[in-house]
Amino acid sequence: MTIDFGTLILNEIPDAVVLTTTEGEVVCWTNGAQAVFGYSSAEAVGRHLDELIVPPTLHHDGAAVLRQTLADGMASYESMRRAKDGTLVYIDSSSKLVRDDEGRPAHILWSKKDVTALKVLRDAKLVAARYDGILDSMPDAIIMANAAGRIVLANHQAEQLFGYPRGALRGMVLEHLMPARFRTAHMAHRAGFAAQPQVRPMGSGRDLYGLRSDGAEFPVEISLSPIDTEDGPLAMSAIRDISERKRFEQALQEKNIELAKAVAAKDRFLTGMSHELRTPLNAIIGFTGTMLMKLPGPINDEQNKQLRMVQSSARQLLSLINDLLDLTRIESGKVELELAPLSCRALIDEVLSSFKPLARSKVLALEFDAGADEVTVCSDRRAVQQILMNLVHNAIKFTNNGAVMVRLARAVVGERACATISVSDTGIGIGAEQRDSLFQAFSQLDAAALRQFEGTGLGLHLSQKLAALLHGEILFDSEYGVGSVFTLALPLEA
Repeated sequence: MTIDFGTLILNEIPDAVVLTTTEGEVVCWTNGAQAVFGYSSAEAVGRHLDELIVPPTLHHDGAAVLRQTLADGMASYESMRRAKDGTLVYIDSSSKLVRDDEGRPAHILWSKKDVTALKVLRDAKLVAARYDGILDSMPDAIIMANAAGRIVLANHQAEQLFGYPRGALRGMVLEHLMPARFRTAHMAHRAGFAAQPQVRPMGSGRDLYGLRSDGAEFPVEISLSPIDTEDGPLAMSAIRDISERKRFEQALQEKNIELAKAVAAKDRFLTGMSHELRTPLNAIIGFTGTMLMKLPGPINDEQNKQLRMVQSSARQLLSLINDLLDLTRIESGKVELELAPLSCRALIDEVLSSFKPLARSKVLALEFDAGADEVTVCSDRRAVQQILMNLVHNAIKFTNNGAVMVRLARAVVGERACATISVSDTGIGIGAEQRDSLFQAFSQLDAAALRQFEGTGLGLHLSQKLAALLHGEILFDSEYGVGSVFTLALPLEA
């Protein structure tokens, strides 16, 4: 049996010893090289050395060393290299050109010593002299790492957060402080930060999890800051455990899901019950109207009075149901608008015609100032009509004597050209203390003087919602005891 004593001796050297061609192709890979870089001889032989161990960000570095070795016959340098698992290591390397019997360049012999621990120690002494006492006084966990991703300094809060004794984090690879599923991606992000270092504030970037020494995971927020030193760049990370916040967020999300389900159930109920509720009410209104017309036979004054009370109550309840259904559709985003050119004058005439009997019953003048020009808007006819009916009905309801005036004009509202429909009355007016709640749902002016007026408090709230859908708004001005003016402003542009 022939023993290759040269190979045997090289395999016993703890440092990485590699023989390559002058182009950098590996022809001999020792046990020491496998221990430092993780590749077996079978995996390394035949491949280019730079392809195996030079990080992509340092590819020019490997080529430069190869050129220097060929030119000068040798080279020495300290740099960072990459192991098979992606871990970065600092190596102190020397190379020597090997010539054949005729003096021609034949191979290059590389010797690479892992000096990562020494590099970490140097960096640790450097930053400890500057920051150690300061970092321990900070509330956040602080970790400083070098370009290879090795921890050179961790304050007491960081050691407590990750569950390690004093000094145990020094030299550890950053990825060991996070679950395995995040490590590969984090290496790539770390390389990107090293290539383009910049401050990343707390709370920005990706969702990350920390890994305690006992294997427990916890969500974290991290800020990053690059720090330049005479021995190379460092990255400082401030780390916060956000487990409590995540629990609150999860609880809030669950509550929001429950609320969404409740709202959906309410919408389904209201939509499904609309027919069942309105059909009997329409029947009540219809039959009371028939009886009031005395078609089935004569009725006395007391019966007439009671039937009108039934009819009025049924109409009020039907109006409330319709308003509730409309409001539900708006809140759930299910309102479908049909935008088309709309003649404001014609619509106002139609609305006022329907309210003239009510105005006459209260001996009120109901007037319309149409202005000189026709005004046309691109809007939804039903929505505009509903808003006007609410405004006119309120004006008549809260006015006991005088007049209700509707004016149509063009005006600039909030720097937009608008068609304005104003409904003014000589009614009771609105006090300053009641204005903030005027457009709230189910809000009524509850002063003693106003309790005689019926209403659900939905009309103005619904009108405001509809106006917003039409990209318009409702303005109002009022003086208590004098009267009020409510103005619907609709944009003139399409």
